[in-house]
Amino acid sequence: MSVPAIPVAATASRALGRWATKPVLTPAEVAARVPDQATVFVGGSGGGIQEPTALLAAIGERFGAEQAPSRLAIWHCSGVGDRVSTGINLLAHEGLVRRVVGGHWGMAPKMAALAQADLIEAYNLPQGVIAQLLRETGGRRPGLVTGVGLRTFVDPRVEGGKLNAVTTDDIVEVIALDGREQLFYRAPALDVALIRATSADELGNLSFHEEAAMLEAFSAAQAVKANGGTVHVQVKYLVEGYSLPPHAVKVPGALVDTVTIVADQPQTSLQAYQPGFTGASRVPTTSLPVLPRGPRRIVAERASEEIEPGSVVNLGVGMPDGIAQIASERGLLRTLAFAVEQGHFGGAPAGGVEFGAVYNAAASIDAPYQFDYFDGGGLDIAFLGMAEVDRHGNVNASRHRGTISGAGGFINISQGTHRVVFCGSLTAIGARFEVGGGRLRVLTEGQVHKFVPDVAQITFSADRARELGQEILYVTERAVFALVADGIQLIEIAPGIDLQADVLDQMSFTPLIGEISTMDVRFFS
Repeated sequence: MSVPAIPVAATASRALGRWATKPVLTPAEVAARVPDQATVFVGGSGGGIQEPTALLAAIGERFGAEQAPSRLAIWHCSGVGDRVSTGINLLAHEGLVRRVVGGHWGMAPKMAALAQADLIEAYNLPQGVIAQLLRETGGRRPGLVTGVGLRTFVDPRVEGGKLNAVTTDDIVEVIALDGREQLFYRAPALDVALIRATSADELGNLSFHEEAAMLEAFSAAQAVKANGGTVHVQVKYLVEGYSLPPHAVKVPGALVDTVTIVADQPQTSLQAYQPGFTGASRVPTTSLPVLPRGPRRIVAERASEEIEPGSVVNLGVGMPDGIAQIASERGLLRTLAFAVEQGHFGGAPAGGVEFGAVYNAAASIDAPYQFDYFDGGGLDIAFLGMAEVDRHGNVNASRHRGTISGAGGFINISQGTHRVVFCGSLTAIGARFEVGGGRLRVLTEGQVHKFVPDVAQITFSADRARELGQEILYVTERAVFALVADGIQLIEIAPGIDLQADVLDQMSFTPLIGEISTMDVRFFS
């Protein structure tokens, strides 16, 4: 297989000036340097974490005034935005973008709307695959070979990660190595990187000391420079050359082309600066939010019972993030370590739009290495969300009711972890409950069944889980199910719940039923 790469001689001719004072540009000047049809990597994570907002806004503004740059191909690892208007949303203009390859789409509904309307080519690849693929690209290797994604919608025999009818190019293929199936993800040729740090010195050396995560900035810069491209960095502070401690520099200046100073850049979309996210100070756990009584708390409490002391635990976005609040309330944060996709170990993960930030983390590493840890079976247990579950045990967490949200780190985590607990409600839209006295009563039933004959998209493959010998549970506010050889089996129901009316009648298929236990009354008191 041929490897697209810049000739060594051409690369060497550009070596002069790499270690030199970097030009300081305005956001508009950076936007003017982005050419038509460029392939652009955008750094950052949801909730404004490490998001180069000013650079993205300037590109959008330039396109509005000049219709340039046009037909960009955008790559990003995590969701980038605030679920409303920032991040990738700022580039969501017809004609500005022709293709997006992203790990998660839910933070950028405006870009997702373009994909749903068939106005751009759109792909969803696992977040960890994109993070690791940047590292392969930076070493000029042809791509990433991994089992992550087999039997899911990313597998080219299923959907190939394609999100609409106008997306036709295959960027993933099935190969065999030593008699085992693997997926091969081709390395992209990246022309531009837009990333963010906290400080840059005059030579472009970058530190991230006020950022809420490390993410994949180094790998992204390396991938772009290996292709002869340009790396633009947004920072809060410009400091004297060589003044940053060398162990604090996470991206050396040799990988940086320009610097843009945005003195008021916030740490996240909700907070100007939270020192508990960086280790600059420790936030008392008593000050963290308390999860209110209701179905979300019931699921979090029941799921938390699966955690053993000393475990390394991953929490997905959505209902599972309530488990961090339960662990905090119970004083368990020192007896276990939460590990999140953005690179943190330990502490209490933030929820909501700031998912990916962590209060009081013990360690923060680059995201590609975090995914190596996940893929290598480092997690003891993972708690992930579920939009749909089907009779086979498959889970859809990436595309429900036509809305593109994306998989994020879900596929890496759900295929790399031996014990996985999916968390969610039994029905959706409008369900109301009365909780108290050790019982649960349904006041108003949800309008939508989430347990369906076949999921709309396979984010978690039950067949693959059986091949890997995984242990799988599905926890809802009123019932608990387990993955077995022939489907899913009902194993617990909540006290006060009628098996037929409140569980079986609210499912679009009949689960396997054996001995059924009652969920602990403490969760309903």
